[in-house]
Amino acid sequence: MVGLLLTIANISGGILLGLATLDKWDGESNFFNKIAGVLAPFQTIIGGALVVLPIFKFSLLSIISILGGILLLTHVFGKVPALETSLRQLSAKLMPFKAIIGIAILVLGILGLF
Repeated sequence: MVGLLLTIANISGGILLGLATLDKWDGESNFFNKIAGVLAPFQTIIGGALVVLPIFKFSLLSIISILGGILLLTHVFGKVPALETSLRQLSAKLMPFKAIIGIAILVLGILGLF
């Protein structure tokens, strides 16, 4: 059950994080923009799932999911005063790799289906 939820979170988070690259790939169909529009209100839930679920099914590849979750939860860090500074610094260091991490967790999610 955790594996399926993690797979869904990886695919959803990968689409949200890798949207800039995915939008270039699909041309004018705006397929990924439409999906991201539906997923955007659930960004916090998806980010939380990407941080928590890999802990239950930990592997080396789970680290990529956790990093993706941290990127999706950047807007929530201000609500955690004790960790705000360190989480914002980590997020700022990861931001240049946002699309790469997004595509990586999308691929992990698709591979998780098989």
